Amino acid sequence: MMATPKPLFLLADSSLLFWRDGDRPFLARLHTLLGDVPLRAAYLGASNGDVPDFYELFTGAMEGVGISRCRMIPSRPSDEDRAWLASAHVILLAGGDPFLGWETFQKNGVEPLLRERYREGAVLMGISAGAMQLGTRAWPEHPPPGELSLFPVLGLSPFLVGVHEAPEWRELKRAMQAAEPGARGIGIPLGGGALVHPDGTLEPVRHPVALFHREGNALRQSLVTR
Repeated sequence: MMATPKPLFLLADSSLLFWRDGDRPFLARLHTLLGDVPLRAAYLGASNGDVPDFYELFTGAMEGVGISRCRMIPSRPSDEDRAWLASAHVILLAGGDPFLGWETFQKNGVEPLLRERYREGAVLMGISAGAMQLGTRAWPEHPPPGELSLFPVLGLSPFLVGVHEAPEWRELKRAMQAAEPGARGIGIPLGGGALVHPDGTLEPVRHPVALFHREGNALRQSLVTR
C-alpha cells in the first residue's frame, strides 16, 4: 500500500510548538496524523548553523506531546544521522537563513531524503526559513534593495511563503512581483501557522493567513480565516 502524504506544517516562529488549541496541544495533531505508534523525530538546524539551544526547544516541544525519540541532524550528517532521517516520522526544518539552509541541504544530500520522506508519509514542519524552504521559491534572509533574487526550494507546498512581516508583507510582495505570472504566496503572521494539505488547500492556525495571487502584473491579496 502506498503511503499518503501528510499536511505540511508551516510556522512563522517556534511559539506554535507550545501552543494549546483550547485544552489540547496543537502538536497533538501529529499523533492524529501518524497513528498510535512510537514516533521518531528529526531536527535540521542547517539554516541557523546548528545552534544547540534551538534543538533543545524542539525536544521540549516534542516531549510535551509524548515524543521522546529525537535526533539533531547536523549540517554534516553521519551515516547514522542519515539513517535516522530516512526513518523519521516528524522532520522539522529550523529557522535562520533560507539560503544557507537550502545550500546545505543540496550539498549534504538531505534534499532528496526530505522529498522521499514526504512521499512516504512523514510530517514535514518548517519554522520561518524552514517554512519558506517547503514552498516553491525563497529569498535570502537580508535581501539587497532592488529586484528580489529568488531561488527554487523543495516545492512541496504550492506557495511562496513569507513570515512575520505583517501587515505590509513587503518582502513577500517583492518576491511575488519577481515570480512568474500565476504564482501564489502566503503570509504567515508572528505566532501563526498554516497547514498545507496534499491537495493544496490551506488551513490557518491561530491567526488568519494572507493569500496572494499574481495575475499578470497585478497582485491580488485576500485573507484566509478558519
